[in-house]
Amino acid sequence: MTEWLGIGHLFELSRTEAIAGFLTPLAIFAVFFVVQLVLPGRRVPGYVVDPETGEPRPYRLNGLLVFVIMVAVWALELTGMPRDWFYRSSIYAVAGGTVVAAIFSLLAVFSQPRSEGTSALRALWDGRSLELSFFDSRFDVKMYLYVVGGTMLSLNAMSGAAYHHGLFGADANPGVLLFAGFLTFYVLDYFIFERVQLYTYDVIHEHLGFKLIWGGLMVYGWLYILPLWGMAPYADPGFAPPWRYVWLIGAPALFLVGWGITRGANMQKYTFKRWPDRKFLGLIEPRYIQAGDRKILCSGLWGVARHFNYLGEGFFSLAIALVFGHFTNPWAWTYFVFIVGLFISRQRFDERYCAEKYGPEKWAEYRARVKWRIVPGIY
Repeated sequence: MTEWLGIGHLFELSRTEAIAGFLTPLAIFAVFFVVQLVLPGRRVPGYVVDPETGEPRPYRLNGLLVFVIMVAVWALELTGMPRDWFYRSSIYAVAGGTVVAAIFSLLAVFSQPRSEGTSALRALWDGRSLELSFFDSRFDVKMYLYVVGGTMLSLNAMSGAAYHHGLFGADANPGVLLFAGFLTFYVLDYFIFERVQLYTYDVIHEHLGFKLIWGGLMVYGWLYILPLWGMAPYADPGFAPPWRYVWLIGAPALFLVGWGITRGANMQKYTFKRWPDRKFLGLIEPRYIQAGDRKILCSGLWGVARHFNYLGEGFFSLAIALVFGHFTNPWAWTYFVFIVGLFISRQRFDERYCAEKYGPEKWAEYRARVKWRIVPGIY
């Protein structure tokens, strides 16, 4: 079965190695906890208001520093762990990490007051609390999830590239190296603009249940490299010029377009929420619909489509599908299918939430002004 799926190489560990792989996430989570707690960080106010104080909730951010240190430890093999270990142990790590995430979720959910009308199973999945922090807000659970998940996404991708290069040498597929580069750039960009994430969907709306905890740690950290599970055993596809140049230039160009859309949209929304009257990039006038004491931004990128940032994620995921050069292999498309499904579902939920938040009349006015959901002219 595993050979038919093309992932038999991920089951070649000895029993001792398999146990070590199963326990790897637990060790990683513990190390990140200590490192994030010990390293210095800057305290900044977020968008979420603390109901006890009525003030923006403070966050302590040090993701970039943690990321740089962890990448250096991995690259220099300072722990004695081979660079390809994270990739080779992927299957067992996902199993072990899922168990740990389930235990974390039980503690995070059932340590909080019970919500009326919600079953225990639903509470476990969705969560009860929006925020959990400890040690005088020195350690925030959501920030921890994203720092671990983001850093491990990059390390898992680079580990897969190391495995692939060790397997093929001069015949290695440059698309695999580009894939690792895409994801590492994506994560580095996240940490450089870490404060912007305090104004995004997950931090503002998501509760701390298994969905977010497992998603932040394992889906984000380990399963986002799913295409590599099936593509690492494939060598360079061997395109002849000029198609080779079209492939190796086109995929990164598409990635950069997607990144530019998503980063631009998120920065415009961040700028608007912090400084409502400031022009974005000094050029784009903020136009909005007043909904009571709230404002709905409807200019610039947010005047093109109601969730234009999701289109950027779609281009990014399409670039990942194409970058391997094996266009008919289903493994190459797994990330694209996941992202498209995720953001279409999230967009629909967000529309319902915004109708409640801003009021159905104001939201209808916004929908009339900005007609498209994600893809202008299509959807």
